[in-house]
Amino acid sequence: MKKILYVVLDGLGDLPCRDLGGKTPLEAAETPQMDVLAKRGRLGLVHTVGEGIAPESDIGVISILGYDAMKYYTGRGPLETFAAGLTVNDGDLAYRVNFATLGPNGEIVDRRVGRNLTQAEADELCKEVNAKVKLEGAPATFEFKNTIGHRGVLVIRSLKGKLSSEVGNTDPAYGKEGPLGVALLKYENKVAKCAPVHGHERSRKAKLSAQLTNEFVDKSHQALDACEVNKKRVAAGKLAGNVILTRDGGDRLPKFPSLSKKFGFKFGCFVEMPVERGIAMLTGMEVVPIPAQTGDLEKDYTGQAALTAEKLASYDALYIHIKGPDLPGHDGDAKEKMAIITGIDRFYFAPLLPKLDLSQVVIAITADHSTPCELKAHSADPVPTLISGGGVEADATQAFSEKECARGALGKLKGVDLMPLLVKLARE
Repeated sequence: MKKILYVVLDGLGDLPCRDLGGKTPLEAAETPQMDVLAKRGRLGLVHTVGEGIAPESDIGVISILGYDAMKYYTGRGPLETFAAGLTVNDGDLAYRVNFATLGPNGEIVDRRVGRNLTQAEADELCKEVNAKVKLEGAPATFEFKNTIGHRGVLVIRSLKGKLSSEVGNTDPAYGKEGPLGVALLKYENKVAKCAPVHGHERSRKAKLSAQLTNEFVDKSHQALDACEVNKKRVAAGKLAGNVILTRDGGDRLPKFPSLSKKFGFKFGCFVEMPVERGIAMLTGMEVVPIPAQTGDLEKDYTGQAALTAEKLASYDALYIHIKGPDLPGHDGDAKEKMAIITGIDRFYFAPLLPKLDLSQVVIAITADHSTPCELKAHSADPVPTLISGGGVEADATQAFSEKECARGALGKLKGVDLMPLLVKLARE
């Protein structure tokens, strides 16, 4: 049985960018290592969740690990809350949240506080909220915890009965389609009022959930607007983290079958972000600790390459999730996204590949979703995908790019079919 090295480059897919002369960041990047893998393997395009769906990372990852997201998904909130070490009981309402910047006219100035909120600042803002906010509209408590940068998690617990996840987001950039969170290309740039979703307008649990969510958002905004950390940030010319946006609420943890039992492989993983950590833990993958990312591409990616080569011997399959390309996609910075993809090729794949016996390792490179720089958001576009090594027969493609993937022998695949295909190839 061969090994599987499954590398997911978050938000890799893109559309032609004016700043890159009509090329995508992947097409414009220098990727000799991935191009060699492409020439020796097969390419295709993957709709990670389904055609016409612009997925968030969570449902994208769940799908490309071989699970039906519609069957198992209970919201991003429970995944990240579990990863952050908070308890989610059935009937608790768990959200993924962002610190954001609200202007005096009610407009959201920045949904991520300029991406420069330090961990120390976020810790202080979290303490301020937990110390000063009390839910009084109904008997209830909450736990709020910041995680990485502007990100955090929130759990609301009713003291009289259960709450419901059938409520909308206060983050206007994301909507809900059934249990799935979806990125919106157009939205009013103001904090949305939480309300029961269509079909649950009369639900007592949903109405109470919306009421408590709105009370938390309103009261935490008042507390944050007056706190010293934000006053210091504004005085320094930075944005204030003065509002908390909630999204993707769930009222229970998902119950995934064990990934190892499902496929008969021992899985390990490297993950950077809370949502991927939550999915890994709940699917039974062993999380391999990696050093905190420094922003130095050479240091970060060469370190992960060395750790990959070392740890692959301990597992049948190793899942590597690299956040890098997604961030500049959201910022609309095509040149930075190109540079990060170049860095992944140069500092991750270049030192790693010579250490592997490619005849005994099936390598897959794909993404959880596309994040086009022109849109600054996730899109429904399929993601470029290559499978190489392990005796995989080559097709006629010459480089790893969206255009080449469109003519690759893998054709168009569904995300849920990708992991079973890799397992099949590893067993051949």
